[in-house]
Amino acid sequence: MDTGLLILRLLVGLLVAGHGVQKVSRHLGGKGLEGGTEEFRGDGFRGGAVTALAAGGGQIGSGLLLAAGLLTPLAATGVIGVMTVALTVKWRHGLWVQNDGYEYPLVLIGTAAALAATGPGAWSLDAVLGLMPYPLWWAALALVAGLGSGLLTRLVLHRPPAAPAIAER
Repeated sequence: MDTGLLILRLLVGLLVAGHGVQKVSRHLGGKGLEGGTEEFRGDGFRGGAVTALAAGGGQIGSGLLLAAGLLTPLAATGVIGVMTVALTVKWRHGLWVQNDGYEYPLVLIGTAAALAATGPGAWSLDAVLGLMPYPLWWAALALVAGLGSGLLTRLVLHRPPAAPAIAER
């Protein structure tokens, strides 16, 4: 079981962190902070570079914590939060990723929640530091706080679409 948790943590954590690196730099195929800023503006978010830095930093930090198995409920909260924002952006496209849907963010949310519930396993910094086992209510808290922070971010930073201009007669 510990080997499986390690593989899962490394896969998901490093992918989330890598996605954050892409938002703020030209590494890993990213388009730099300018590209991250334009991505958020294109998706209707305010804040420009600050929003891209916050999202990228949140993804890098929570992804690395998850991969290391350090402060796992906090790491899961961060992953769930940033992926909830991504889910809200892709919601209108439906579930499936081939239609630019929310399938991938949903899988990452579910994986982070599952890791918060199971714990990171024996091969983690949480285990080395004696921080586990975490009580199960931490997983519920991570899920609620992550979903809530993601939805609050969407509510506060997303601009409603402009109403179409009505041609004067």
